[in-house]
Amino acid sequence: MPSRPRLALIATAAVTLLALSGCAPASADKTAPADDTGASSFPVSIEHAFGDTKIEEAPERVVTLGWGSTDAAIAVGVVPVGMEAQSYGGDENGVLPWVAEALEDLDADTPAIIPSTVEEPAYEDIAEQSPDLILAVYSGITEEQYDLLSEIAPTVAYPDAPWSTPWTDVVTTVGEALGKTAEAETVLNDIAAITAEQAEAHPELAGKTVAAVADFGGKFYVYKGADSRVDFLFDLGLVDAPAVEELSTGDSSFYYELSYEEVDKLESDILVSYSDTAEAESAFLSSSYAKTIPAVASGAVASVVGVELIAAVSPPSALSLTWGLEDYVALLSTAASAVE
Repeated sequence: MPSRPRLALIATAAVTLLALSGCAPASADKTAPADDTGASSFPVSIEHAFGDTKIEEAPERVVTLGWGSTDAAIAVGVVPVGMEAQSYGGDENGVLPWVAEALEDLDADTPAIIPSTVEEPAYEDIAEQSPDLILAVYSGITEEQYDLLSEIAPTVAYPDAPWSTPWTDVVTTVGEALGKTAEAETVLNDIAAITAEQAEAHPELAGKTVAAVADFGGKFYVYKGADSRVDFLFDLGLVDAPAVEELSTGDSSFYYELSYEEVDKLESDILVSYSDTAEAESAFLSSSYAKTIPAVASGAVASVVGVELIAAVSPPSALSLTWGLEDYVALLSTAASAVE
């Protein structure tokens, strides 16, 4: 599995993430621990891929790694003291736009930025924040890295496979770890209501098969149903194209590489294609191999272009989902209109 978040966000290819060093100090006063009601639920024990993590009392200094845990924590009212930089979709400091907006709405200082490195977590930077909890619920940490992080503070990893935690599970797990289960449920209910409204407003999506792909770095990637971005497409009424599973090579839990010679077999009503730039998307759609894909030939392509929109929906998070939802659904609707 490729090593860091950009693969989970766009092309799932070999990634070079830049370590971002600018750290804005976090204010302890702005970092809300679990409230009194939540505190009564402690201690809690959370099971994950590397065992069980016991959290003895309501955390007050939280560090978030990977994707989505920062968003989930802020959504339930807890601002981390440190959060891992997001070079894909983030600003010059690695802060995602919806995170920046949420912090502004809370009148909260930006947490310290933990550099995002290619091979392993930035242990020293994490330790400098003196965390009492590390959340890596949607991440790619290994068991060895988990053990090292656990020497710094109790660490919650992903429940099963790296980079494949359903975004809803990220919210519920983060909520449980922070003593904010009721708040997490409210967040999910609110988003579910908004998603249901979009699905109801776009019946043209219901029942149509979909394949989500990225053509990047000379390789073609297909996202599987285990991936959160695909799972969210199902929430909008779309269904998995049988060809997605039939062509799977078993490369990873959430994606696989498909040779250009076989892309013509990727049959679906709608193709969702992620590209960083309009130029890259145009190059893909005009290529000889893309033209053999049935959905491309029929014009039923939802081109998701631009790093911010891609980051918002692939995979979605507690804060990003509604941030890019209307634009995303509009693209899907246009593609669905081309299906006979």
